[in-house]
Amino acid sequence: MSDPYELAVIIPTYREGENIGSILRAVHDVLAGAGIRGEILVVDDSSPDDTIPGVRALQPVFPELRLVVRTSDPGLSQSVVEGFGQARAPVVLVMDADFSHPPALIPRFLGEIRGGADIVIGSRYMPGGGIEDWPLGRRIISSGATFLGRVLFPEITDPVSGFFALKKEVVAGAPLRPRGYKILMEVLGKGSWRKAAEIPFTFHDRKAGSSKLRPGTILDYLRQVVDISRFAISRRQGAAWEEIEKIGRFAIVGCSGILVNMGLLWILTQFGGLYYLVSGAIAIEVSILNNFLWNDRWTFGKDPAHRTRPFASRILLFHAISIGGAVINWLVLLALTEYAGIYYLVSNMAGILAGFIWNFLLNRHVTWKKG
Repeated sequence: MSDPYELAVIIPTYREGENIGSILRAVHDVLAGAGIRGEILVVDDSSPDDTIPGVRALQPVFPELRLVVRTSDPGLSQSVVEGFGQARAPVVLVMDADFSHPPALIPRFLGEIRGGADIVIGSRYMPGGGIEDWPLGRRIISSGATFLGRVLFPEITDPVSGFFALKKEVVAGAPLRPRGYKILMEVLGKGSWRKAAEIPFTFHDRKAGSSKLRPGTILDYLRQVVDISRFAISRRQGAAWEEIEKIGRFAIVGCSGILVNMGLLWILTQFGGLYYLVSGAIAIEVSILNNFLWNDRWTFGKDPAHRTRPFASRILLFHAISIGGAVINWLVLLALTEYAGIYYLVSNMAGILAGFIWNFLLNRHVTWKKG
C-alpha cells in the first residue's frame, strides 16, 4: 500500500495562538496550489493559550491537519523528533509557526528531494539568503553557532537552520538526543545521508508571539556540538567524522613541521656553519613546504574534489595563509604577554592555537576548497 501522503509538514508549537490559524491556512494553500499530497502535523508542547483550540477548529476544514499534544519533556527539538515518528509520509519538512520560514518555498524543498537530495536546508547565509529585523545580540549568537556548526559541516552554509526537509530514512534508527533548538545539527551529525542541498531564504523575525530563545540555549548547543563530535569519533563515519579526521591530520602535519623546522635550524647552524637567522629562514621555508606536501597528499588528497585548484595556486595560497598564521601567533603572544600579563610560554601556546585555527579554516575553505 502506497503512503497516503508524499510530504509531512511538521510545525512544532508552544504559545503560538496568535500565529497558528494564519500559518496553517498558508501551508494548506501552498500544498493545494502545488498539487502536493501533504499532511500538516502540529506538534504542541501543551500550550496554555489558544494554540490547541486554534488547530482543532481548523481540523474539520483541513482533513490533512493532525495535532499531537505532548505532555512531558518539552522542547522544540523534542517536538520535531516526535514529529519524525508520527509523520505518515516518506519525506518530512520542518518549519516554524511564526512565518520566519516562508511556506511558499515548500514545493522547492520537495523538488530537491525528488531530485535526489537526502536533506534540503533553508539557508540564511548562502547567496540570496538573509536575515531581517534581528537585534545585534541575536545576530552575534546565531553567527557564532553557525561558525561552530560549519567546523563540523563546512560544505553547509547554515547547519543550524530550523527550516529543512529530509527523507525519513535519514533518521530511521538514528540515536537522536534532541535538546535546545538546533535539531538539524543532530540530524546532520547522527543521521544517514550523503547528499545535501540548500535553498536560500530570508529569515523574518516573528511579528507575533514571543521568542523561545533562552540563555541556557547556548549551553545546550555547546553540549550538542561536543556530543556530535564524540559520536562521530566513536563511529568513525559520517560527514562530521570526515571533517574531524581532516582536522586531526592537519594537526599532525603541523607538528611534523615544527620538528622539521627545529631540526633543520639546528643542523644548518651547528654543522652547516650558517648564521642562525639564515638557517631559520631556510628552516621556515622547508617546514612550510613539508606541511603543504603532506596536507596536499594526506590530509586532503583522499578526495579529488579538494584539489581542483592548480598545484602552483595551492602552494602559493598555502604560503600566504601560513604567513598570516605566523603573524596571528606573534600578535597573540605580544598581546597576552605585554597587556594581559600572562606568562609568555602560555601566551605562545594560545598564539599557536589561534594560528592553527586560522591556517586550517582558510586552507580548508580556500586552498583546498571543494570544487
